[in-house]
Amino acid sequence: MKLISYRYQDQDSYGALQGDRVVDLRAVFGARAADLKSLIAADLLGEAAKAAASATETLALADVALLPVIPNPGKIVCVGLNYGDHVRETGREITEKPTLFLRVAESQVAHGEDIVLPPESSKLDYEGEIAIVIGQGGRRIAEADAWNHIAGYACYNDGSLRDWQSATPQWTAGKNFWRTGGFGPWMVTRNEIADDQVMTLVTRLNGQEMQRTTTDKLIHSIPRQIAHISAFMPLAPGDVIVTGTPGGVGAKRTPPVWMKAGDVVEIEVNAIGILRNGVRAE
Repeated sequence: MKLISYRYQDQDSYGALQGDRVVDLRAVFGARAADLKSLIAADLLGEAAKAAASATETLALADVALLPVIPNPGKIVCVGLNYGDHVRETGREITEKPTLFLRVAESQVAHGEDIVLPPESSKLDYEGEIAIVIGQGGRRIAEADAWNHIAGYACYNDGSLRDWQSATPQWTAGKNFWRTGGFGPWMVTRNEIADDQVMTLVTRLNGQEMQRTTTDKLIHSIPRQIAHISAFMPLAPGDVIVTGTPGGVGAKRTPPVWMKAGDVVEIEVNAIGILRNGVRAE
């Protein structure tokens, strides 16, 4: 099942995709689940699938404005330096534990929206990634149990302002400029993607392939990421973990490639779909 968050007639809602039609699940569940995060927290994905399969009233996908998959996550935890080719191109070393940083919700845009290039920087870079959405929360989750804590998967663009990122040893500023990251277009529920299925991730800028990898090349696997993060903070339904980018980022090319106004960047994951964003100057 593919689940989206969206705005329709100035009202925020969420729904399930049936081809190019949308089943409004907020209308189905009402106060039981006001948004997609609430649906996940209430363990209603199974009921949502049944409701979507039997729905007779739908909206056209073309008539709704998508929102980031989870517009209101409690936490967005990003894993850095998690593919060998990216570690090598940065001149760093593989660490025993995952490298982590946080993003805030305001730094994201939805599929089809423009990523914003701020006047404070000219070094806006792409980072194609796969995001996981937590279903069942928990603390100190064992690696062997980690798959059971996943609600689903989405595409992610961890857009980065490299000059701000590299200005200090901490990456927060460069990773959190307003509306610089993409999250979408939808969440594919876990039951649609086999646990540990090898997924192919491709990033394209203006139609040119810039990054390509497969998830079997992750240094720290998805279960290991969940176990490590949940060791020091409880994970909650709707939390997002962004699992890492492969080599080929613009900053490490010769000459460097920076995204500019008018560009189009696509993140494609074969088991999920394509996240597409334009770029505009603020």
